[in-house]
Amino acid sequence: MNIAKYSIRGIDIWGFRNMAQFVDYLFDDSDMKTGTLVAINAEKVMTAEQDKPLRELIDAAEYKYADGISIVRSIRRKYPDADVQRIAGADLWEALMEQAGKQGVPVFLVGGKPEILAEVEQKLKSQWNVNIVGSQDGYFKPEDREALFERIRASGARFVTVAMGSPKQEMFMRDCRKLYSDALYMGVGGTYDVFTGHVKRAPKAWQNMGLEWLYRLLVQPTRWRRQFKLLKYVAYHYTNRL
Repeated sequence: MNIAKYSIRGIDIWGFRNMAQFVDYLFDDSDMKTGTLVAINAEKVMTAEQDKPLRELIDAAEYKYADGISIVRSIRRKYPDADVQRIAGADLWEALMEQAGKQGVPVFLVGGKPEILAEVEQKLKSQWNVNIVGSQDGYFKPEDREALFERIRASGARFVTVAMGSPKQEMFMRDCRKLYSDALYMGVGGTYDVFTGHVKRAPKAWQNMGLEWLYRLLVQPTRWRRQFKLLKYVAYHYTNRL
């Protein structure tokens, strides 16, 4: 399957036309690919410009996809013929879990509060019969990381999802892959909270209009500082410095 790639501010992003194509690609020949999935949005692009370690983590990831509508619009502006759609990380995670359940792919979950993680496990098993071979909440000590890496390796997991926030989850995935590279790793941020209903996403109408970011800002006004720095990205977009 030949998938186009597009460069935004030096970051290569896969141009999947929809989520179904992405899932099919990752499960090509019924065998899940290995590597690291990283969602790219405008905020992450701007942060990476000032944070060299984060930029290195992003550059090292095999599968960078357009999670933010701003990225999709920038790709379409820079590459007028691009056939690319926004793929929300939370939706992609659910689609991959559903497919993993169908194919019996062993899954390891990392991150989140203990009670939330327990809910995620129960729901994944009951909803899609997901084969969960191990889990660890996000409240482990730094000195326990190596032992956790070994647990993941010993579990034989083929799909490892890490909900620790960026860049912490990217650092975790990078380091774990040094010991165990035979899996697909995915950073999922607050997806566990959304999946269990503890955090509400924007209504579908807002998502379809590309206004999920505005909904989050209205619900959490304290995010304004994070959104303010995106003005520089807007300048890049409209002055063709993508």
